[in-house]
Amino acid sequence: MNKNFPSSELVIRPASFNDISTIQQLAAKIWPLTYEPILGQKQVDYMLGLLYSQPALEEQMKSHHYFFIALKNFQPVGFASFSKVGDKVYKLQKLYVLPQIQQAGTGKKLLETIETVAKSMGAEKLILNVNRKNNAKGFYEKRGFSVIREEDIDIGNNYFMNDYVMSKNV
Repeated sequence: MNKNFPSSELVIRPASFNDISTIQQLAAKIWPLTYEPILGQKQVDYMLGLLYSQPALEEQMKSHHYFFIALKNFQPVGFASFSKVGDKVYKLQKLYVLPQIQQAGTGKKLLETIETVAKSMGAEKLILNVNRKNNAKGFYEKRGFSVIREEDIDIGNNYFMNDYVMSKNV
């Protein structure tokens, strides 16, 4: 294999403003399958607009949300982001992988990357929110996270995020 050619296997790389359309495309594929059974199409559409519009993603990146893209065979298959939320506390803001490759290690690799980078930035604790009906809760528990509380967040338009807040020392 040519050492100068990137691997065709799983690659996790930092994302930039140039990747916003890729993040939007992935979210548009992943969110309906993940959240419509839990929240319904109207809330999913509302949240995609709220969290994944071009201006929203630009603002997140400007506000020091660090994004990463997962590529498998050079194709985007997932993304994640995190930010600092307190003294030595960082928050996993997003972690999504295309359903057809879930349980193949991509989510685990994205999470490990976030943990490593956050720890290098001074994190001692990583927190996250996960919908109380989302099967991803088990994924996070297997990776050392535990529920510390429940949280209901009013996101406008009479919609709420009904989440667990989970935490892990890194």
